[in-house]
Amino acid sequence: MSKYEDEVVDAELVGHLPAIPEDRTPAIPQTEEDPDAWLPPEAQEDVEAGIPKETRRAYEQDMDRFAEWCDSVGRRVMPAAPQTVTAYMSHLKRTPREKTGKPYGPSTMDRIIASIRSSHRAAGYPPPDTMGARKVVMGYREALAEKLDPAAEKKKATPAHRAALEQALARIDRSTLVGKRDAALLLLGHAIASRGSELVPLNWPASFTDLPEGGLRVRVYRKKRKKWQNVDVVLDPDETLCAALAVRALVRALAEEGHTEGPLFLRMDRWGYLAPEMTRDGKPIGDPSGRMTAEAASDIVTRAMARTGTPGRWTSHSLRRGFVKTSRQAKVDMVQIGRHGGWDDKSKALIGYVDEEDAQGAGNPLAQIGEAERRRREEGQG
Repeated sequence: MSKYEDEVVDAELVGHLPAIPEDRTPAIPQTEEDPDAWLPPEAQEDVEAGIPKETRRAYEQDMDRFAEWCDSVGRRVMPAAPQTVTAYMSHLKRTPREKTGKPYGPSTMDRIIASIRSSHRAAGYPPPDTMGARKVVMGYREALAEKLDPAAEKKKATPAHRAALEQALARIDRSTLVGKRDAALLLLGHAIASRGSELVPLNWPASFTDLPEGGLRVRVYRKKRKKWQNVDVVLDPDETLCAALAVRALVRALAEEGHTEGPLFLRMDRWGYLAPEMTRDGKPIGDPSGRMTAEAASDIVTRAMARTGTPGRWTSHSLRRGFVKTSRQAKVDMVQIGRHGGWDDKSKALIGYVDEEDAQGAGNPLAQIGEAERRRREEGQG
C-alpha cells in the first residue's frame, strides 16, 4: 500500500471490520448501552462513501493483519488495550515481511495506528491510547536515521517536473490511442496540479470549457479541501508539453472510436481497445463506463518515468509535486502556486512540497544574503 503513505488519514470507517471473538470481554465493561448508538444501512453506506476507496482498502487490510496477530498471541482485537497496540508496533519493527525481507517502515506503522483508531470508532468503541505505540515508532525512526537508513524518512512521491516530463514524453508513442491518453494524463495532471483521484473523475466535455486562443478551463474537485475549483490551462509555447493540445488530441482520437462524451481517461488493453471487460472469479469488476482508477493513473506515471531510467518513487502524486517544482524553478510566487493547485494560502502541506534542493545554489538564503550585501556595497561605492 505504499502509494498511499503520502497521506495518513484518520478516517471514520464503517463495515468490513474483523469479527470480535465472543470469548473476549471488553477492556471497559459496557454496563449501559446507548439505544441511539446505531446507524441504518443507508447511513452506513453514506459514511463509507465519504472515505477514499484507497484509504478504506488500506485500513481494512491493516485491521485484518492486526486481527491475525492478536489471535496468534491471545490478545483481544477490539476494544484493544493500549498495551496491545504498543506490543503490535514492537512486533512490526522486528518482523521482516515475506514480500520484502524487511520490517515495515515508520510511515506505514503510523498509518496502521490510524487504522486501528478509526476502526474502533467505527465499531462504537473509544480509540485506544496510542502514546506508547507512537513512542515505539518515534524510537524506531530515530534508530533508522542514525544508521542513515532511507526508511527513516517519510515517503514522498518524486516530483515529475517539466524536464522530467519532457524525458518521459519523448519515450511515448503519441501516434497511438494509448500514447495519446498517457501523454494527456501526464501533462494535464501536472498542469492542474492534481492528485490521481482528482484526475480520473474528469469528463469530456462536462469538465472542460474552451478558453480564448485554444486553452482550456478545467473544473476539478479538490478532494482534500472538499471544494470545486476552475483551473485555467493556457497554451504552452512548446507544443509537445502543452496539456491543452494533448487533451484535444486525445478527445479527437476517442471520438474516432465512438466515445464522444463521458470519462476522459479510459482503461485500455495493450491493443488499444477501449474499456475492455475485466473479471475476477468470473464476476465483472471495474467501472462499467470504462473509467480508469486512481491506481491505474498512478501505474501510468510509474511506467512512463521508469522508461527514462530516472530513479525515484513515481506515482500520480508526482505530477502534483512536479507542478510545484516547475513553478518554483520559474520563480512563481508561492501564493499563486497554491491558489492554482488548490492549496489554502497558509497550507503547511504546500511548504512541505518545497524540496531541500530549493535551498541550494542560488536559492540558498545565505547566497541571497551575500548577493544583497554585494549589491549594497557596489551602490555605496558608486
